[in-house]
Parts: sequence; C-alpha cells; structure tokens
Amino acid sequence: MDYDMQTAWLIMEDEEEDYEEEMECVAAALIGATLLKQDEQRQERANRRQQTRQYLVRSELINDPRGETPWQILYKSRSDRGFITTMSIDVRTFDSILEAGFSELWLSTPITRTDTSMLGSPRPGARSLDAAGALGLVLHFLCSTMLEINLCQIFAVIPSTVSRYIDFGLLILLHTLRHMRDARLGWLKKFDEFMECSDLITQRHPRLKGAFGGIDGLNLAVQTSEDEEIENATFNGWLQEHFISSVLVFSPKG
Repeated sequence: MDYDMQTAWLIMEDEEEDYEEEMECVAAALIGATLLKQDEQRQERANRRQQTRQYLVRSELINDPRGETPWQILYKSRSDRGFITTMSIDVRTFDSILEAGFSELWLSTPITRTDTSMLGSPRPGARSLDAAGALGLVLHFLCSTMLEINLCQIFAVIPSTVSRYIDFGLLILLHTLRHMRDARLGWLKKFDEFMECSDLITQRHPRLKGAFGGIDGLNLAVQTSEDEEIENATFNGWLQEHFISSVLVFSPKG
C-alpha cells in the first residue's frame, strides 16, 4: 500500500511538472504572438505615415554633399553674378564673412542637438557641409522664399540636417556680423561729417541743399509662418505676399 501511494505521488509530481512546462510554453507563445502583433501594427502605422509625410531621404539625394552638388558647382564658379543672384552678395563679401569668424565658429563650436552633449568636442569632419556650404545654406535661406525641400536638393542634405544647420548657422552669422566693421550700422556725429556728405550731394544735385544722405525701402520676401501673429505681421495687403519691410538710410560716401 505504501509502495502504491509513493508511486502515485511520483506520477502526480511528473504530471504537475509537465503541466507547468506546458503552461510556460503557452505563455511564451502568447508573448511571442503579442510582440509579433505589436510589430505588425507598428509597421502598419509607419506605412500609413509614410504615405502622408512628404520629405526626402538620403537615398533620394546626391550621395556626397561635398561632391558635385548644385551648391558646389555655384561655389566653385566664383561668379559674382551667380552669388548675387542666389545670395545677394558678391564673392569678395562672401569670403570676408568666412574669414571674419564664421569659418572659425563653424569649425570650433558644437552644433546644438538633443542627443549630444554641448560639452563635447566639435567634429567638423563629420558634418555634411563645410563652413562655406553652411554659409551658403543660410544665405540661400535668407535671400529666397524657397522651401526647405529645395534646399535639400541644392545642398544634398536631409531635411532634419537642413533645419539644424540653418538654426546654428544663423546664430554664428549674427555673431560674426556684429564683429565686422563693414557690417556695423552707425550715424553721423559731427557737424563737419554732415557738411561733407551734403557737399557730395550738391555736387551731383546742385539744387538739393541741406541733404546729407539717402533713404529707400526694401521688401524681403519670406515664407508664410505657421504662427498667426507673425503671418499677419508679414502680410502685405497691397502686394498680396509676405515680406519683411525694411528702411535703409545711407550716406553718399557708401
């Protein structure tokens, strides 16, 4: 009798172990099926987003941003006409901005990113554009109303890189211009300075006495902002377009 009870107990233990192993397999199968279903749903969502998102990826652009891109061809041409048409400045001015500090800042300052530390060393060799390319990108952005997708094609960089380089480039361009003598804005201070300018004007226009400078307006076309306040502030009802309107005052000495 004791032998039969011991045998029955062993059989029950074996059956319990088999049951636990079977449950573990079932649980593993359920987890695998759940993960597979989640992956399928994630891929379906990605496919749906892919159909509605309009942007360029690396495989759709020229392979090397420092190779024969439209920008590199323009830059190597050293054509004043081409530079002025696309960036509103000539080659000499472009080079002077680079030499005045833009190039040094581009090479020595880490670009702000959410996934990297600003305390780390910059890696200019790993950037898609060199200093000249970065300045060209910023000036193209400032001097035209083209969309960023067009800048992607001209400079052969993806949209996220274009946005990041523009934001960073604008900061170092502002810093550079603030330290350039030729970029400073000033006002005449002495009476002799006013008279010198007035004499220059009367030499050309004898009846125009008392004038010491010129004034003109400039409408810089900009993209339509998503911010309603900015959109309203830049909209010109007469021209039915968006502009930043500026008033320029300058002396006859240039």
